[in-house]
Amino acid sequence: MADEDLPVVSFGSLMTEGTILSRRGQHDKALGCFNDALKLRAGDKHCLITRSKCFLKLGDTENSLKDAEASLQIDNAFSEGLYQKAETLYTMGDFEFALVFYHRGRRLRPDLHKFQLGINKAEEAIINCIGNPSSVKLESKEELCFVSRQAESKKANQKQQNKPKDQKDQKQTKKQSPKTERQLLGQLYADKAYLEKLLKDEDLMQSSTRQGIKVMDLVLSGISYLNQRRDFWQQQKPIYARVYERKVLRQGRMHDKKQKPSDIARSIAKNMEDIELLLARGSAEESCRKAERMLKKIQAWSENEVPNKNELIGNLHSCIGNAQLAMGQMEAALRSHKMDLNCARQNALTDAVSRALDNIGHVYARIGKFQQAINTWEEKIPLAQSSLEKAWLFHEIGRCYLELDKAEVAQDYGQKSLQSADEEGDVEWQLHATVLVAQAQVKLKDYRSAILNFERALEKAKLVPSEAAQNGIIA
Repeated sequence: MADEDLPVVSFGSLMTEGTILSRRGQHDKALGCFNDALKLRAGDKHCLITRSKCFLKLGDTENSLKDAEASLQIDNAFSEGLYQKAETLYTMGDFEFALVFYHRGRRLRPDLHKFQLGINKAEEAIINCIGNPSSVKLESKEELCFVSRQAESKKANQKQQNKPKDQKDQKQTKKQSPKTERQLLGQLYADKAYLEKLLKDEDLMQSSTRQGIKVMDLVLSGISYLNQRRDFWQQQKPIYARVYERKVLRQGRMHDKKQKPSDIARSIAKNMEDIELLLARGSAEESCRKAERMLKKIQAWSENEVPNKNELIGNLHSCIGNAQLAMGQMEAALRSHKMDLNCARQNALTDAVSRALDNIGHVYARIGKFQQAINTWEEKIPLAQSSLEKAWLFHEIGRCYLELDKAEVAQDYGQKSLQSADEEGDVEWQLHATVLVAQAQVKLKDYRSAILNFERALEKAKLVPSEAAQNGIIA
């Protein structure tokens, strides 16, 4: 085959293919795509994070951590890198270090609730491991120092090696009660029971695979892995801790009506998550009611109790506006999003300004005020932080221009959207942008170019995949 006939492999196409494979659970194949993508664009922080997530799915925490750290060397304020490093450390059981990076990420991006949720789960895991700090009395007068979990683990391994063999074996054969183990392992409990049953089949255990690996070694390896996960989950949230937690919660409702700032922060994070989940599940009315109740509570609290009070008020106006939009209450939704915008501008919250402009534009577009939508979204363009955000932003502006019969401008914005989608390697937005360009070319009577773009869009639709999109393009 001649060189000119070889398919052109771009960074964007490799990222797209890797992401699709990862979503399908084919993480090994996805890893190959991300490796090739990094050969074309070495040190791309977004690709490093995507590969780090892939390594974590495969259980390779060491390489996952390396990629997360590499992304932070490129940009030490990269929020996705901080979050991925924290998640990897948490999975490794280094809860203290994970907590440090969750806190660091929250300071940089207080608008991202996942950092607060990470702080909550890391703190709970630490308390479950060592107990509540208030219940520990330190009697040593010597200087205290911080010893990492890895260093302690190393010492523990050395002690383990020095133990007599019979003690070591005895510890390994010690079992949890079936009830406790079932609660900890969940659906994996049946897999462990099946592997333990296989061990009783002596003939099978003596056999080997085609690669020469003993079946017994594979089975024991599987059981060992499940035991490690069981121990990790018990350390993170032991059964006794769950019972104790419920008891404390009941007592707290009866005796402790005044909440501490830390309790308030945790309660707010949980409520915000519930509000977003309700809307995502289609319960817009319930989401709106919950957000309105939460807004009244936060307005009543002082800034000492809620340091990011103004930011939360704006966020809740945004949640209420989104719920009102879902219920078809357009004027109310517009008012709520404008209140969010005013709050964001008064407190110089750039991300919140960007969010509010985005939502206001959506409302204007829904009620047919396309020029107002264009004006709002064009104000948001300098605030867009990623190629993906620019891709959908340019697409929405182009779509509005198409509705106003300004096909030439619509085509320009469609091409801008396609360029941004190519940079990000996002097939879905490549599809939307290509269709927009083709529709604009139809209005401009450039039918040959339109047909070529519709054919390209059809190929993208097969990758997504979307039958509705394919049928629409063919029609």
